[in-house]
Amino acid sequence: MALVFEEVHAASDPKKVNEEWFVLANQSGSPVSTRGLAVIVSRPGKRGSVMGHIDPGFMLQPGEKILIHTGIPGKKAQGEVPTKEGLRSYPLMQKDILFKTSGTQLRLALNQIDVAKVTFDKEAKNGIAAEKIQTA
Repeated sequence: MALVFEEVHAASDPKKVNEEWFVLANQSGSPVSTRGLAVIVSRPGKRGSVMGHIDPGFMLQPGEKILIHTGIPGKKAQGEVPTKEGLRSYPLMQKDILFKTSGTQLRLALNQIDVAKVTFDKEAKNGIAAEKIQTA
């Protein structure tokens, strides 16, 4: 996949939606547009729910990364908007946190085809569950 989740950070307080964020990177050799991508969240053992769409979206150039935070920037009750040096940020404009428990999966999809996906692990240093390698 061209888009890869590099880091996931859950909010310490469910009301502090702006404090939940993730870093998305374009690992392809071409620019990637995120316009219209569905944001789908699946809790462990449950079907995914579409939380919304990325609109108007943004372009990521080859090798570029962006910090995406869950909340609404102007809502002070949702906490401080995170920053990371050298990264621009993009708000998902959600009212609730996405990563409630380990095992929660976040997918970005276009026309029901996954463009990027990540499984949250609160114990992992970068917040991302290690991939399980399947052998025959």
